[in-house]
Amino acid sequence: MELGQLFLEIGGVILLLALVGRAAGRLGITPIPLYLLAGIGLGAVMSLGNAPEEFIHTGAEIGAVLLLFTLGLEYTSEELSSNLKANRQIGIIDLALNFTPGLVAGFLLGFTPLAAVLLGGVTYLTSSGIASKILRDFGRLGNRETPLILAVCVIEDVVMAAYLPVVAALLIGGTLFAVGINLLVALAAFGLAFFLALRYGHVLSRVMNVPSDEALLLGVLGLVLVVAGAADQLNVSAAIGAFLVGIALSGEVADRARQQIEPLRDLFAAVFFVFFGLQLNLAEVPSVLLPAILLTIVTGATKFAVGWMGAARAGVQLRGRFRAGTTLIPRGEFSILIAGLGLGLAPSLGPLAAVYVLLTAILGPVLSRFDAQLAPLLQRRPRGEAGKEVSAPGQG
Repeated sequence: MELGQLFLEIGGVILLLALVGRAAGRLGITPIPLYLLAGIGLGAVMSLGNAPEEFIHTGAEIGAVLLLFTLGLEYTSEELSSNLKANRQIGIIDLALNFTPGLVAGFLLGFTPLAAVLLGGVTYLTSSGIASKILRDFGRLGNRETPLILAVCVIEDVVMAAYLPVVAALLIGGTLFAVGINLLVALAAFGLAFFLALRYGHVLSRVMNVPSDEALLLGVLGLVLVVAGAADQLNVSAAIGAFLVGIALSGEVADRARQQIEPLRDLFAAVFFVFFGLQLNLAEVPSVLLPAILLTIVTGATKFAVGWMGAARAGVQLRGRFRAGTTLIPRGEFSILIAGLGLGLAPSLGPLAAVYVLLTAILGPVLSRFDAQLAPLLQRRPRGEAGKEVSAPGQG
């Protein structure tokens, strides 16, 4: 492809994103649903060349990584460790409530047992990229329910560190020994990264804190991508690898890194959501629409229940519980990846996962935006106190 054509197509996509972002600002909502719909529209009316599509795909992966890195900058390693310990029980409930519907649906749809297990993985995982975007767009990083949301996302990725090597080995017909080795490598890699972030994060912060903003930007971005790439090679989520780098950095260097990275994060995060929409082939939608809608309803409710129960245990009030539940509803990039592993087993798994991810990625942010209006509908009101609010606006 000629350079001019490449620039025209990529520039056109970015200009469209700018218009979509402005529209979302006027409506007072997160731009995530509009970015997704813009991707669907682009895929329906035009065919990008191989080079622009490859750029958008790579940009989408970088966007997910930078979203989680900047989210990690908001928290210390001590906060993360204590939150994970406090929410282990919620993690078990999350696995039971959200893996099971996909597994059962797979059998009902006539999938093979392994394909059904893959669909269980699709419905289990919250999109940490979309969740972090919701928290940032709505200014909720400091809310009481946010540590619970982060803990659930990290616990899910720990489960994935065990799940993916096992599934990958089964797909290629690996022996029990090979499965065990893959599993040990993935868990050891995650454990080592987590230990280093907890124990030596202050050393890393001193090393990275150079006077030059340019050198800081290049050093931090390079480190994040290297760690994310290494994590992915070891079957650990690349985004969670980047999250742990953010956790490790603290103090002045974390503040400076945030300022330097945020513009890049915003650009690539927008590309990340558009790429989801571009992946959806509209011709395949009708055959999978009904099961996708049913799965969205069931697993939207189960994921909401996880967030609600977890926030309630932490003493969060009504609106905070509602925000926790709705922020956990979206599924995303990892669900698409898991579905892609099983296309040879069940060709409809890919389109089903794409429509399902799109529906949850729209539902979660929209419900979360209107927490003030919707949360009171779930309030238990004693007789004679129908008009009494549990919490004042802004609390929870």
